[in-house]
Amino acid sequence: MSTTKDGWAGVIKGKPQVGQAAERTRTTRTGDIEAFTAMTGDRNPLHYDRDLAEKSPFGRLIVQGGVTSGILNALVAEDLPGPGTVFLGVEWKFVKAVGVDEAITGRVEILEVRDDKPICKIMTSVRNAAGEDCLTGTATVYTMPLKDL
Repeated sequence: MSTTKDGWAGVIKGKPQVGQAAERTRTTRTGDIEAFTAMTGDRNPLHYDRDLAEKSPFGRLIVQGGVTSGILNALVAEDLPGPGTVFLGVEWKFVKAVGVDEAITGRVEILEVRDDKPICKIMTSVRNAAGEDCLTGTATVYTMPLKDL
């Protein structure tokens, strides 16, 4: 590991800056529900029983919250802060359900950057195609200095 005063030495994309942001968009699919169920065992009928889901307040089949938040995993690990980044903590509110075949856009923005360690506080959100918030909150992330491994 790096022994420099700047804890960001060795981080592949370098030290992020406050205000820097990144976004990713994808469309949810039935396969997302099935893959998430295979990993977790979550077989909530709201994800599988179309008749029941249509009679619910959601009015349609919805994806699991982990599918909704999953786009944020890709954002922090691939885009900002980038490779080697993992979540240390999250404070998320799921404010609107995401349906199957719905386009969502995840967004992260750097709020705080520590100088002594590669740790950031970020604002996080997932919005649907209508621009409505589906998930909002903040997260603390750590970026492993991969160049030093």
